[in-house]
Amino acid sequence: MGFSQTQASVQKWHQMLESRDMSILDELLAEDVIFRSPIAHTPYPGKQVVTFILTNVIQIFENFTYYREFYTEDQQSVVLEFSANVGEKKLKGIDMIRFNEAGQIVDFEVMIRPKSGLEALAAQMGQRMAAFAPK
Repeated sequence: MGFSQTQASVQKWHQMLESRDMSILDELLAEDVIFRSPIAHTPYPGKQVVTFILTNVIQIFENFTYYREFYTEDQQSVVLEFSANVGEKKLKGIDMIRFNEAGQIVDFEVMIRPKSGLEALAAQMGQRMAAFAPK
């Protein structure tokens, strides 16, 4: 896979966030994608749960802005630096995204600071995850 494939997928990711058209996730996420949350120790596997998580996080974040992006030497991964608000709390974070040969996301890991911003996100996501969890 070339750099252009990863870049094209990252561009699609940015377009999705700008347009709020989360249906783009369907083509961006691999079926076996894994999401590594800053809140939960255990990763979340599978397209359905990852789609749910990302769709809800985007609804919770306010003033979400990306600043810088860094590509790995093999061009398979990108790190995107962002800031956002959750209610009154400000946070900064990074999305570490790895792509497969087809330009689909296979691994999505998020790190967030400070603790107060992470706790605000955890509280809101916790409510939404409880509603999603299979009964």
